[in-house]
Amino acid sequence: MLFDLSGKVALVTGARTGLGQGMALALARAGADIVALGSSPMPDTAERVGQTGRRFHAIVVDLSKAFDANAVVAEAAAAFGGIDILVNNAGIIRRADLLEYSENDWDDVIDVNLKAAFLLSQAVARQMVETKRAGRIVNIASMLTFQGGIRVPAYSASKHGIAGLTKAMANELAPHGITVNAIAPGYMATDNTEALRSDPDRNQQISARIPMGRWGTPDDLATAVLFFAAPASSYVTGTVLPVDGGWLVR
Repeated sequence: MLFDLSGKVALVTGARTGLGQGMALALARAGADIVALGSSPMPDTAERVGQTGRRFHAIVVDLSKAFDANAVVAEAAAAFGGIDILVNNAGIIRRADLLEYSENDWDDVIDVNLKAAFLLSQAVARQMVETKRAGRIVNIASMLTFQGGIRVPAYSASKHGIAGLTKAMANELAPHGITVNAIAPGYMATDNTEALRSDPDRNQQISARIPMGRWGTPDDLATAVLFFAAPASSYVTGTVLPVDGGWLVR
């Protein structure tokens, strides 16, 4: 009952595969209807959400380009009557040596990982306040919210920014009963980490440092996203929760 989301509507960005799909399915299994935002159609996610008995609506938007966040929220609200939960999961990564890192790569990463999260949160929060919903905003941070990383300056900057944005929004939205928290996944087996997992040396280095002895999977985030989305977590806000198999304490 603590994780019961029956009657709730969740907007999840980057829900086509990986962590976003996993969190969308966790929310659907708890009773939430899902609005999924992605840069391309998401038939697999649609099918899997449908198997839970929940409703699904896809919105195709490329967050690396200028987009209308208010229009996204309006479409989601029109589909299912409003938004109770927003999961800002969409993210990209561009790797290059610092001295060679291009301005275009910097802008693309910041636009998707940080600017889009702000714009969508702002638009969703307005809708939550107007409809007097005790909403939940969950941002997806990273181990590079705490560390600098190598060859990923824009990604690291964007994920540090997510922590600051989470805390700033938490302060201003708390009087409206809206909580804002973040999940910081550890090293997860997703498309974003394929290059690392394909590099035998980096794979071995990373795996050796994870106390739990394995890379994470999308299912490992289910309890965290349900905790932050649940009605019972109304006194938890401004928190960044690592789900990392012990990486940060090594």
